[in-house]
Order: sequence, then C-alpha cells, then structure tokens
Amino acid sequence: MRRDPFQAIADPRRREIINLIAQKPLNLNAIAENFDVSRPAISKQIKILTECGLVTIKQVGRERYCEANLKPLSEVSKWIEQYRAFWSSKLDALENFLQKDRREKALPGVRKARFHSSGNSKRK
Repeated sequence: MRRDPFQAIADPRRREIINLIAQKPLNLNAIAENFDVSRPAISKQIKILTECGLVTIKQVGRERYCEANLKPLSEVSKWIEQYRAFWSSKLDALENFLQKDRREKALPGVRKARFHSSGNSKRK
C-alpha cells in the first residue's frame, strides 16, 4: 500500500526517525536505541515510512540499513508554501496597518504640542 508523506510526518516518532536517518543510514537496532519503545514498534514505524517513500532499506550482510529519501517531502513543502505566502501577506498588511495607525496617533500629539508652544509665544 502506498501512503502519502503527510501521514508519515503526522507522528512525532516518525518525524524523529526521519531526522535520525537523514544524518546517516542506521540499522533498525541503532534507530530503536533512540526510543523508549520496542524494536517491533520501531519496525512498524519504519514500515509506514517505507510505504510513504521516505525510507529505503538496504541489506548489507545480515544488517538492514534505513536510508532517508527526503524527496517526497517536497510535496509537503509545496503545500505549506501556499499557506506561508498567504499568512505572510496577511501579517505584512497587519504590520502596515499598525504602523499607519501609530503614525496617525502620533501626529495629533505633535500638532497639539506645536499649537501650545506657538500659543505660548503669542502671549509673550
């Protein structure tokens, strides 16, 4: 069964496995040593990651090494990017609004100060 990368990154343990093997290929025992769960539980997570295309397993002698294939995460990145652009534009608009609001609030105070100071000079 082929799963999608969104399912792979939905679980924090799977994200951590991806982080570990992105650094260097590891065998199942080396991966399992990083978690407080059984080796079969890690094997289940590795199976899901393999089905998502994020992990490939290579047999080296009697050992099976897991290697990261991060290419499928580009689909996730593209999906996230559309929302990053949306929220960036919204936050930029909010920042512009707040700056404009601060300038408008500052100007009346400046005008009052000028008015009072010019009023004081007329009295002299």
